[in-house]
Order: sequence, then C-alpha cells, then structure tokens
Amino acid sequence: MKKIHSLARTSPEEQGVSSDAVLAFLQAAEREKLGLHGFMLLRHGAVIAEGWWEPYASHRPHMLFSLTKSFTSTAVGFGVDEGLLSVDDSVVSFFPEAVPDKVDGRLAAMRVKDLLTMSVGHAKPIMGSEWRQTSGDWAGYFLEKPMDHEPGTKFMYNSGATYMLSAIMQRVTGQRLLDYLRPRLFAPLGIEAAAWDTCPSGVNTGGWGLSLTTEDLARFGLLYLQRGVWNGKRILSEQWIDEATSRQIDSGDKGQSDSQMGYGYQFWRGRHGTYRADGAFGQFCIVMPEQKAVIAIYGGLQKMQAVLDLLWTHLLPDMRRDTLPKDDVGHRRLADKLKSLQLANKNGTAKSAESAASIASINGLRYQMEENADHVSEIAFNFDDNGCTFTLTDHRGEHAVRCGIGAWVEGSTSMTGNELHHQYQPARMKVAACGVWEDESTFAMMWCFAETPFIDRVICLFSGSAVSLKRSVNVNSTAMERPEIYGTAVIGEER
Repeated sequence: MKKIHSLARTSPEEQGVSSDAVLAFLQAAEREKLGLHGFMLLRHGAVIAEGWWEPYASHRPHMLFSLTKSFTSTAVGFGVDEGLLSVDDSVVSFFPEAVPDKVDGRLAAMRVKDLLTMSVGHAKPIMGSEWRQTSGDWAGYFLEKPMDHEPGTKFMYNSGATYMLSAIMQRVTGQRLLDYLRPRLFAPLGIEAAAWDTCPSGVNTGGWGLSLTTEDLARFGLLYLQRGVWNGKRILSEQWIDEATSRQIDSGDKGQSDSQMGYGYQFWRGRHGTYRADGAFGQFCIVMPEQKAVIAIYGGLQKMQAVLDLLWTHLLPDMRRDTLPKDDVGHRRLADKLKSLQLANKNGTAKSAESAASIASINGLRYQMEENADHVSEIAFNFDDNGCTFTLTDHRGEHAVRCGIGAWVEGSTSMTGNELHHQYQPARMKVAACGVWEDESTFAMMWCFAETPFIDRVICLFSGSAVSLKRSVNVNSTAMERPEIYGTAVIGEER
C-alpha cells in the first residue's frame, strides 16, 4: 500500500530536541540490555529519529500482542461515531442466543463501557493463552464465566473483554474488525494490515493478533495526537479521542509506576500527562500531548517500565518549545548510532581452523535423539562455504534453519517453538539466523524470528559421537529454556 501521506523527516534540533538526548536514551537502553528492536520518535508531526536493531528492519511488521487492543477500541469509536452502538449498551443484548438460562444481575448490567475499561466484574481474567486453547463459541464461554464484582467497579486486565468488543462490532457491522477498519483507519493512514488472528467462529481476536511496522504504529499515535485528524481531514471524532485516552478507571493501588496512572478505553494513562497503547514484551505507541510527540517502540524485553523510565529521564526533559541551534557534530553521532544498531550478541566471529576440523567430523551426520519432552527424534548439520543448514525432526515433521557463520542469513522456517514463544506456533515464520563455533566442540546459533520479539539461542555440544542441544529464548510468559536433549550419531550411513 502506498503511503498517501509521507511523514516528514527533520533533525531533532529543528523540532526542539537535542541529538545528544536521543543518543543518551539509546545508549542507556543498550547499557541496561533492554532488548529494543525498533524505535521511532516524532515531534510536531515529523520523524526526528528512527532505527532498528539488525536483523530487525523498518519494512518488517512486528507482533503487537496486546497493543492490538487500542485498534479494537478505535473500531468501537468509529462504530459509536456512526451510531451503530453506544458505550452504554448492554453486552448481553448483542448475544441473545449465547446468554445463559439464568442471567446473573451483574451480567445483565455489564455495558460496552465495562468491556472498554477492563472492569467486567471477573476476579480472574481470560487471557490470550487460555482463549487459544478454547474451541467453539468464545462469546458463550465469556458470558458463562462467574461474575465476582459489579461491572464498572474494579479494574482487571482481561483480553476476553477486548474479544467481546470485536464480536460486538462484527454483530453490528456484519464485517470482521480488520475489514471494517481498512477504509476507515488503515487506508487513510497508509497502513497495510494484512491479517488479524481469528477465533474458531471467524471473529478477529480483538485483544491480540495484529502485526504492523514501527512507522504504522507511529502513524496511529500521530492520529491520536492530532485528535482524530489526518492530512487535514477528520476521520475520528474528537469526543472519542478524549474519552478513550482519559482516565476512566483506577488501574492500580495509587503507586508511581506508569501502569498505575489509570486506564481509558483500551489505552493506558501514564506519567507526565502521557497515554499509550502497549503490548507484551515491549511493544509501545506512546503519545505525549503536552510535548506534541509520539514514540513507537518494538522490543523483546521483560522490563517494560524500565523503557518508560529511560524515556522520562533522557527525552522528556529535553523537549523544548523552540528550535535548537544546528548541531552537525551531535546529529552525525546520532545518525551513525542509528545506522549501526544491532542485537547485543549475534555470535559473530568467522570460522576458525579448530572449527574446520569440527565441521569435517560432523558434517552431514544425522543424530538420533533420546526420548524427550519436545518429541525431537533427529537433528542434523550440513555445512558448506556459506553457512550451515540445521535440520530438526519432531512430531510436527522436519524443520530447517539456514545459518550464516558470523553473519545473519534470512529465510523462513516451520521450526517448532510454541513452548518458548508464548504459545504461538504459526505454520511458517520469517527467521534470520547466524552461528559460530565458540570452541572446537561448541556450535552456537541465534535464531531471530524477525517479525516477533522472540530470539532463540541454540547451543550444540559435541563429544565423540554424542551431541547435546540446549535451546533458550530472550523473552517468554513462562519458562525461558527447554530441557537439554541428548543424541548419538548414526554411524555408517552415506553422507
């Protein structure tokens, strides 16, 4: 899709921000090993800094996780603007066929607004990992959940609430959320949204499932900063912007972290008058109305508050009202840094004499693996002058990853990974992989699933005819490594 409204690019100083402040933020993020993958900073509608940590790149979409929720909220906003529904409508009124025989008075009282503000009355949320294991009618599953509180009284983050918003919008529009938003949001902003996960009934999941580029996120934030106006044309009402991004309910125990500043309609309030859409493992779209700024970030990190702390420490104080004097030296330092960003460790050294001997001893062999929890039956290594093709066979079939030696090689793979990847298991994934011999008996690979936050590290240790394999990941909602597995070479076969 052609970007119908190109974002301007200027130096930070032209928009009242010093290049040194942006550089300090980037250096601090790397020093604290936060795991950023992409970064874009806008001020007064212009991009003043942007960069991606190789092999992540500007053109790649990245999983949004719960940041998707703010797009679902925006769809509801369009529906309200068009008179299709009201935030005061009863939730059960949209699902007469799925309402339990005995309707709890609290369920009958639940409104669309309670879904938007994550205050549906459940003591325990329904999160994406639970939904993905639920077959059949998700709306009925939600409506049958016991009610513990009066709706609208207690905040409880709940992906089930966002799914119900998507289901309601499909009821009132006759379209999936993705199709409904294309002409209203995505096309006007020049965003190419190719797909959105669906439930077994064909309803977009609502609370997760979108993948977009960093600039797509920046455009979305800019629409909200501009209070619903894009390229001089209003596409979303100012009233909805105000309601969605204002504090509608308390989100914590009045602490000082950004997650305790209140919650709107699927948007988080933050410190310093900010608000944001965010998703697991460091996906951010941050709007700073007082500073006329938008920050879009993709990452693979566990410490989401740490990123916000660095933004408030390094960037917020440096946002001046007036332009700053030209700073060619500082701007060049920043530009050089942005062009040289890469993941902290890509195992990057070339093949050594010792590794050449190791390659000769294992090249082309198949290793039969002992029984293991991941159902891996065989692995194999095939080296050539340009890298290595690693092959693994398990209960799903045969999977290959092509690695460069000390350099990234891009491709795609069907490699099993759900246990390390927040229970996500697409049929195929984009992957950039590299490997290195750490010593004569240890071959280490990094598999960067470059449209996700997940980066796997795979350590293969050889001893005679035996091999062990240990696989870990940078981020996950559960365990971050799998049990080590062991195997023995199949000797005597042709290579």
